[in-house]
Amino acid sequence: MGPRRRKRKTETPRRRTASPTPATPRPTPATPRPPPSRGPSFRRRYRRHLVLREIKNLQKSTHLLLRKAPFCRLAREICVKFTRGVDFSWQAHALLALQEAAEAFLVHLFEDAYLLSLHAGRVTLFPKDVQLARRIRGIEEGLG
Repeated sequence: MGPRRRKRKTETPRRRTASPTPATPRPTPATPRPPPSRGPSFRRRYRRHLVLREIKNLQKSTHLLLRKAPFCRLAREICVKFTRGVDFSWQAHALLALQEAAEAFLVHLFEDAYLLSLHAGRVTLFPKDVQLARRIRGIEEGLG
């Protein structure tokens, strides 16, 4: 006896879809639907590809991340606190250099803190990661 061969079917049976019965009418567009509930199981969906694109664009660019005017006001306010109320005048290039240094410091700090959060098995950056990164750096590099 040789191997058995299956007979091929020429047509496959089609499934029938159930039509709505008259007892359960479909909601008409005129009847308003209730808004989706935002209970404890609600989660905001992030568009990962948009976030990655924004990160890529920011890494390519060399422009400042903080606005100049608010940073200028902050620097002047801190200067007034440390000079006992005497208001010094600042050159524009001095404020720009200070802003460049501050942003470079913050970016480096956040990189280190994010590495610590990844080491802990998390993706979210917590304040304790930033505190640990400053503590590991020490007094000189972590700015006390």
